[in-house]
Amino acid sequence: MSLKITLINAAELAAIPSGELLLVDCRFDLADPGKGQREYPEGHIPGAVFASLDRDLSDLSRQAEGLGRHPLPLEAAFNTLLSRWGWRAGMQVVSYDMAGGALAAARLWWMLRLVGVQAAVLDGGYAAWLAAGLPAETGESASRSPSKLSMHYDPGQVVLDHAALSSGFSGQLLDARAAPRFRGDVEPLDRVGGHVPGALNRPFFDNLGSNGCFKPAEQLRAEFADLLGTTAPRQVVHMCGSGVTACHNLLAMEHAGLHGSRLYAPSWSGWVSDPWRPVAKG
Repeated sequence: MSLKITLINAAELAAIPSGELLLVDCRFDLADPGKGQREYPEGHIPGAVFASLDRDLSDLSRQAEGLGRHPLPLEAAFNTLLSRWGWRAGMQVVSYDMAGGALAAARLWWMLRLVGVQAAVLDGGYAAWLAAGLPAETGESASRSPSKLSMHYDPGQVVLDHAALSSGFSGQLLDARAAPRFRGDVEPLDRVGGHVPGALNRPFFDNLGSNGCFKPAEQLRAEFADLLGTTAPRQVVHMCGSGVTACHNLLAMEHAGLHGSRLYAPSWSGWVSDPWRPVAKG
């Protein structure tokens, strides 16, 4: 089996034998954090395990460290999670959320890349699976035999140090939040609105077509080129409000063949945790 490493469609996913697959349901609603977990037993793709953005893909106990609203879990915690799910080397991982991979599905995809695990996001999410007439399963997933893992985050793919963006930073920040938040017109979640000086804005939902699936790779490549100009992909550092929807832009660039960009994991909520850091408006 050839592993998928960015996007996979519903038909391709349905063709993978279950023993070669770790499927993860990442449905999450920022306005109702428990919604995804409530909906999971009511119906999910057969064989999928459930991942909570707040509980599994973040360590909320670390918020006071200035790491943003969704701090990256420690390596040991992420190893324990993958072990509990029964992931083993060579196993294809596919994450999905409701539609478009905009929240935790892309976040899990990026975290897996961070420890060297190839993964893909279901293009169009659970909605695309159901639209294809494919079956759903109710109840909880069957338990899996745990594996023994000891993997490490690749520091070259993530920026955690705020100072790295203000002292000698020669890259280009790309902010995935909606334009009104980027400009500072509104700020429903964080201490202050605006953006890091010098950042450009690419709202993550611009990666999707009207059908809720990602735009073709060629179209995404052209759109990012128009925005970034001559900036090389490896000079791009993605951010958003808390390091979640920024993963959507990173995924879109990888799908478009623009390889090697990084994530500023604390993102805006981490940046404004110190009131002395500069804030740009407009």
